[in-house]
Amino acid sequence: MKNLKVRLAGVLLTTGLLAASCTTDPLSSEVTIVNRPDCSQTNISYVGNRQPLKPMNFLKLPVGSIRPEGWLKKYLELQKNGLTGHLNEISAWLAKDNNAWLTTGGDHGWEEVPYWLKGYGNLAYILNDPQMIAEAKVWIEGAFASQQPDGYFGPVNERNGKRELWAQMIMLWCLQSYYEHSNDPRVLSLMTNYFKWQLTVPDEQFLEDYWENSRGGDNLLSVYWLYNRTGDDFLLELAKKIHRNTADWTRPSWLPNWHNVNIAQCFREPATYYMLTGDSAMLNATYNVQHLIRRTFGQVPGGMFGADENARMGFIDPRQGVETCGMVEQMASDELLLCMTGDPSWAENCEDVAFNTYPAAVMPDFKALRYITSPNQTISDAKNHHPGIDNRGPFLAMNPFSSRCCQHNHAQGWPYYAEHLILATPDNGVAAALYAACNATVKVGTEGNEITLHEETNYPFEESIRFTVNTPAATTFPFYLRIPSWTENATILINGKEVASNPEASKYACIRREWKDNDQVEIRLPMQLSIRTWQVNKNSVSVDYGPLTLSLKIDEDYVQKDSKETAIGDSQWQEGADASQWPTYEIYAKSPWNYALVLDKNQPLKNFQVVHKAWPADNFPFTVESAPIEVKAIGRKIPSWTIDQYGLCSELPEADAPKGEKEEITLIPMGAARLRVSAFPNTRE
Repeated sequence: MKNLKVRLAGVLLTTGLLAASCTTDPLSSEVTIVNRPDCSQTNISYVGNRQPLKPMNFLKLPVGSIRPEGWLKKYLELQKNGLTGHLNEISAWLAKDNNAWLTTGGDHGWEEVPYWLKGYGNLAYILNDPQMIAEAKVWIEGAFASQQPDGYFGPVNERNGKRELWAQMIMLWCLQSYYEHSNDPRVLSLMTNYFKWQLTVPDEQFLEDYWENSRGGDNLLSVYWLYNRTGDDFLLELAKKIHRNTADWTRPSWLPNWHNVNIAQCFREPATYYMLTGDSAMLNATYNVQHLIRRTFGQVPGGMFGADENARMGFIDPRQGVETCGMVEQMASDELLLCMTGDPSWAENCEDVAFNTYPAAVMPDFKALRYITSPNQTISDAKNHHPGIDNRGPFLAMNPFSSRCCQHNHAQGWPYYAEHLILATPDNGVAAALYAACNATVKVGTEGNEITLHEETNYPFEESIRFTVNTPAATTFPFYLRIPSWTENATILINGKEVASNPEASKYACIRREWKDNDQVEIRLPMQLSIRTWQVNKNSVSVDYGPLTLSLKIDEDYVQKDSKETAIGDSQWQEGADASQWPTYEIYAKSPWNYALVLDKNQPLKNFQVVHKAWPADNFPFTVESAPIEVKAIGRKIPSWTIDQYGLCSELPEADAPKGEKEEITLIPMGAARLRVSAFPNTRE
């Protein structure tokens, strides 16, 4: 240990970005604690931002570079064998006959095809599945074939004489992933010609429709992607045009609209534009929306906010939910903002949604999902719960096809998450900011040597994360590890020897050394129970264990229903699709759920006991039965807390509501609970 140096490095700039670097004695390891990676260098192996764009803090590896393992691989396999992998066989919107993405003048497919394809295609590339890759290629070739002489491509969807471009924005992301997989130069040609066409459209006819106007930031990201590969100056002019014609997400206390998916997706646009202008007000605007929506509608656990279609004043209780579309778009925003800013808080919010909210939105076999999921949700049926929910329809049932958006857009959630497990850094290093088991092939060092980084862990259900470096030759590069805000006394070991004690939370540990084949790094992130109090919501509390939020263990009764009879009006099945193979489930509580938590007056968590169970044999920890962590606690029933007139669990009771006798109750990870109480009334005794 005598050669080890441990020092703080990195000074926060006024924008919240950093700047710190790792230097090293070549004969030893140096561990530094930094706010962000060193962005003063340029990665020689991966495409980053060209000037005048500001440098990215992290660079996503090409799709397919990371092969997930453990529970995440299991989840991706469930997607492949479930709804994601077979939606093209049952959704009428994905039927190939007369589809607008395959046939000029086709009558269906609009946003649904690219929504599904951007997750399906990436899933195919990650799993390296030849059949899925071939299916994705059918739609990619359709996009190529659709390009017109003036550069426009895809379906022609005119409204009031103006072409609506939202569906094309999504397909551009599909094409970008395909390019990473194939290096097909036709992608660059199509995008160049299409963006030249966009530049010819008068401002008064550009991005005028509701969806495209809200979501112009997605178009902007694709312009940057192409600029970084071609350097064409006209793209910077187009970037400015897109921003000035996109909805204004920079107001301090007002949003262009309050639709939950738009909020989760569009709030990143100002930060995206900041990468061109360097105007810190743009970056701050994105942070402001994140904080504004959460302090008003997000006083709940799970990383999301109450907007079960739209956020509405007066509807802030944890029984209000969010669309599955909103979850996966929030995760995508977090991943993009992590790469732009390096701020570890985006990684934490992404994990919060990924571990605590998103898993409960789908059936364990991934063959059905529900439109709305809430932090407190004690019934999941096919009834209409309006106005308790701000939409009319059977939005709580687990249905394989009961909306045009979520059933297609859900597909991106886990593939995009998997793509961000291991990231490249501007200083030719590598970083782990989101944690899950995987095997990543990555080029590092000033000579671009290719290594394999093997990550082994059951995180977030265990504290230890282990990495093995496999390299054909010794090579020097920095390796960054995120230290979460919730951990205390984290430790790092290199080849079994502790090298850093108590790295600072909410920062990165940077290990720079000459790495040799089979070098091993272990980071231990101690998890402990903690409590959050939601003052706005009647001082209710949530219990966390590391990155996991806990929910009451409720016995779930699954009742099978006919999927066609329980679907909403705009769902359409392909002719000949067998709905009996894709059943809908309603879920009802078979055990009491109306408990207050009993907290000790002096030590609130004194009577809570963490119980570790065996890891599930099927490698899937997100069910009531298979959750590998339980917490024993004390609760008291609140008889007045029942199902209300809208068929939902009623809003949180007042603190002085009469309570029953003390009982032992069990808490499980929130993501494993499809019926859940995650924000509890409480009493201190």
